Parts: sequence; C-alpha cells; structure tokens
Amino acid sequence: MEEKQEKHIAGAKVFVPVWLALLALTALTVAASGLRLGKWSVTASLLIASVKAGLVLWFFMHLKYERWLLRLMIIVPVATITFIIYFTFLDVWYR
Repeated sequence: MEEKQEKHIAGAKVFVPVWLALLALTALTVAASGLRLGKWSVTASLLIASVKAGLVLWFFMHLKYERWLLRLMIIVPVATITFIIYFTFLDVWYR
C-alpha cells in the first residue's frame, strides 16, 4: 500500500527571513559573549543556540511539514540534551 505524500516547496519568502534571524541570533551570541554575564553566560548561550537549532530543524530540515510524532521524536531529544548540558554546568557552578 503506497501512501501519497504531499509535496512542499519552501521558497525564498521562507528561507531569507529565517536566514536573517539566524544571522541576528549569531550576532546576539557574539554580543552576549562580550557582556561578561558570569554564570548566566552559559544559560544565555544555550538559550540562543537552542533557538537557532529550532529554526534550522523547523525550516531547513522541513520539520514544519512532518507529522506530530516525528516532530516529537526530534524535539524531545534536543530538549533533553539541552537540559543535560545546562544541569551539568549547574553542577559545576555550585561545587
């Protein structure tokens, strides 16, 4: 039984704003590194990196057009890794 798949073609109207957002977030990462936020610099960097990863996954890897189960199977591990890294840094901070 063959399943009919819907084609989706995202053009420049989608990719250019996402690319500009990624550039802005990269600039924000560089700016945040110079602010010397102390313990919060890792949190800020992880937050910005998570948003950038989310944009890449959602638009460039076409996760936006997939079913909810595949979305969940990708979002949960990415969130889990982010929390593991964050809590590892928390452990290091308070030793």
